[in-house]
Amino acid sequence: MDAPSNPKQRNFVNGLIILGLMFVVFFGLRTVRAFREFRQHRPPPPFATEQIETDVSLIRDWMTIPFISKMYHVKPHILFEALEIPEQENREKSLRQLNEEFYPQAEGIVIEKIKTAVQAAIANRPPLPQIVPDTPVGP
Repeated sequence: MDAPSNPKQRNFVNGLIILGLMFVVFFGLRTVRAFREFRQHRPPPPFATEQIETDVSLIRDWMTIPFISKMYHVKPHILFEALEIPEQENREKSLRQLNEEFYPQAEGIVIEKIKTAVQAAIANRPPLPQIVPDTPVGP
């Protein structure tokens, strides 16, 4: 491929190359800056310092079993056993979908079974140790 012999064409091509390099540098620096900001975000503290939910009246039919499991600190297999359904292929389904699929004749039975299982698991849970703050509290 021959280089353009016309000086105007050569200057135009060189200008486009310089403009392209400027775009690459500009957006490259923006990407590096965004990556550094992203790296500064840390995950939330572990559940040990979080308040554990105990009010089962907050359970809704749009929730999934893994969501409820995490929210109430109850193992998912306990909830699936309470419903007497297999865990495989049912983890991503909402309580409403599980009710329609496994108990179509009884409206709301799944949510009631889940609430009962969560209440039982909370009642059988050993008491949490008292968390002592690292810094002393002044008078």
